[in-house]
Amino acid sequence: MPAPDAATTSPVVWSTPLRTRFRGLDVRDGVLLRGEAGWGELSPFWDYDDAESATWLRAAREAADLGWPAPVRDRVPVNVTVPAVGPERAREIVLGSGGCRTAKVKVAQRLPDGAVEPLDAEVARVGAVRDAFVELYGEGGARVRVDANGGWTVDEALARTPVLDAAAGGLEYVEQPCATVEELAEVRRRLTAAVPVAADESIRRAADPLRVVREEAADVVVLKVQPLGGVRACLELAEKVGLPVVVSSALESSVGLAAGVALAAALPDLPYACGLATSQLLERDVTASPLLPVDGALPVRRVDPDAASLAAAAPSDEVRDRWLARHDRLAALLAEDGR
Repeated sequence: MPAPDAATTSPVVWSTPLRTRFRGLDVRDGVLLRGEAGWGELSPFWDYDDAESATWLRAAREAADLGWPAPVRDRVPVNVTVPAVGPERAREIVLGSGGCRTAKVKVAQRLPDGAVEPLDAEVARVGAVRDAFVELYGEGGARVRVDANGGWTVDEALARTPVLDAAAGGLEYVEQPCATVEELAEVRRRLTAAVPVAADESIRRAADPLRVVREEAADVVVLKVQPLGGVRACLELAEKVGLPVVVSSALESSVGLAAGVALAAALPDLPYACGLATSQLLERDVTASPLLPVDGALPVRRVDPDAASLAAAAPSDEVRDRWLARHDRLAALLAEDGR
């Protein structure tokens, strides 16, 4: 594979196994685009149709062709992400997190028979994360949040959140406990524990993301650059929403993560650690200088892929052709819309 340089214009496809199964995935892949401003990433999940994926290409083009707004900070605090793993593995992930003092713990995993993961398993995972933080920083030295990805019913959310709150020594918030805005509003209204509710899917996959605000369904909003169409689009949405913002990744390579870091760096206020330390979940990255946390933070910088890393992350011909065809379809959609 030739070394990428300023003359590169063709999309470059990458693929890598994940270190731990995450979001039902064992492999992550996508497309890198090069423009005058640098590199951008297009990596919508395969369960997104073309209409929903078009905003991801708009974000990639912004990164490649326009660049990003000026930052107001040069480092972004981040959380470590703990997948739905056993307590020993959860502890290992926290201890090796690069100084992160916040953890986002995945819960509400569905078993093959459709039942939700037993509460005892969630408690053990959250408790192991808390214990690891106590070992590192002492009591009260770190924060734990849980992310259900819309996987609970209202009754499950109301029953489980207080128990997990106790296991964590106080949850920072519960992210997307249920699937719909109506359910989020009900959970927020009825929770007996004083745990804030964060909205993710109800923002990034919604035709009307401001409905979360109108329905008083969340205390915090999670913004992801690619699904929402770019850094500038996210900044505009954050201003309209008027709630505290957590910037999170869509499990991108470090090229895509750099866009999330750029958003977090440009926000006027950043009260929470961001979910951008996910390059650690990839077996391989597209660069020899990935975005990895140091003292719990990521530097604000662009990321360029290199030839050796791209060669190591080269996909099969079938995967490459599938991505290139997808890119062309999305480009045609944007052209039809005049974007």
